[in-house]
Amino acid sequence: MRCSNRSIAALLLVSFGLAGAPRAAELAPAQKQLFEIYKELVEINTTDSVGDNTAAARAMAARLTGAGFPTDDVRVLVHPGNAHKGNLVARLRGDGTRKPILLLAHLDVVEARREDWSADLDPFRLTEREGYYYGRGTSDDKAMAAIFVANLIRYRAERLAGKRDIVLALTADEEGGGFNGVQWLLEQHRALVDAEFGLNEGGGGRERDGKRLFNGVQASEKVYRDFLLEVTDKGGHSSLPVKENAIYRLASGLDRLAAFDFPVNLNEVTRSFLERSAAIEGNEVGRAMTAVVQSNGQDAAAAALLSKTASYNAMLRTTCVATLLSAGHARNALPQQATANVNCRILPQETIEDVQRTLIRVLADERISVTPRGNAPLRVVPPSPLAPAVMKPMEELTRTMWKGVPTIPLMSTGATDSTYFRAAGIPMYGVSGLFGDIDDVRAHGRDERVGARQLYEAQEFLYRLVKRYVE
Repeated sequence: MRCSNRSIAALLLVSFGLAGAPRAAELAPAQKQLFEIYKELVEINTTDSVGDNTAAARAMAARLTGAGFPTDDVRVLVHPGNAHKGNLVARLRGDGTRKPILLLAHLDVVEARREDWSADLDPFRLTEREGYYYGRGTSDDKAMAAIFVANLIRYRAERLAGKRDIVLALTADEEGGGFNGVQWLLEQHRALVDAEFGLNEGGGGRERDGKRLFNGVQASEKVYRDFLLEVTDKGGHSSLPVKENAIYRLASGLDRLAAFDFPVNLNEVTRSFLERSAAIEGNEVGRAMTAVVQSNGQDAAAAALLSKTASYNAMLRTTCVATLLSAGHARNALPQQATANVNCRILPQETIEDVQRTLIRVLADERISVTPRGNAPLRVVPPSPLAPAVMKPMEELTRTMWKGVPTIPLMSTGATDSTYFRAAGIPMYGVSGLFGDIDDVRAHGRDERVGARQLYEAQEFLYRLVKRYVE
């Protein structure tokens, strides 16, 4: 069933009234179903420490099979290394004319302690208050997971006859932990999640003071890498100090790093972001965005102005920052070792090896060793192409639902599981239509929340968007 622009507006008006406050009793059937699924998901603890991702995956599988999905098309795949790290892969079959589309969301959430939240909020209970839904994972990422499940059920009830299969993957350990579901599925069950392209978190709408600014589409993200900086020395008695000191040597190198900025390096996604954001920002910031694009990053004054804002600075360049420091072994001894952890967020068009060489050059001290930490680095992952066949439906639907709101490509300065799919040759696009306050981001933090109106608008956005891709 197709929804006209007028019917969408009427549906949202009935659900929220003129003041925009949610009225649960008046929710449309599809919205009521989403609320029930959302509540169930939020109230299943899926933290790495004590949670159970498998329980959440099985709960969503039960929702789908209860709605008539064949059991062969709904699979809970549990990582052999941990019984609590289950993943759900489900499929709504089309006629196979075109390759599938993947809908990806993660079920795990970051840790949350009740004593860290407001007194009347439990992070593992969905609380509705003053137009918001509170709870851990309400925004990251159980909103999208619940929307995808509810919409898949809706498509089946409507007997959607698409040209593509719709593949749903709800996964484990995106937020951390040793059993990342996406990585494991691509290694062990690639055929189940293979697709022409996919939709995931990482984008979403931004608003300020209730005004929608833009609908973001994440098409790229930085690469995470830690480096260990280390100085060793023979040490000695503190009563006989010498000029050579491991702490001083490391501190001097860190001072040089603190004063250094990696060069501006634009890619297709960040260039498009700056071009489209210039009109929203206006004034000197907007002019600086235009100047940086037109000069391909060579306008030093414009880049310096943008770099005063942390989020824009992170868009322009690779960043490396000291995050941990350790030195010495006794209060009355000269230090034999001094170490620091430097956390780098590397532009996707640059390499980890190049960043390591730059760190060595900037530290300018052969006594300071620089060693990559953690797993073997991912290869350079190109941005997902901003192809008209993918972008145009997003742009048109955004204009239809939110008049005058532009669609803007984004490069995440953090990380999502889209990287693994992009590395495997499957383009991913972080888009949800879920708007949040640009100045009050609560994901991973205290009193995480999502606007109720925004949740149901995102449901309608993704419902219509996926239909556009499969019909």
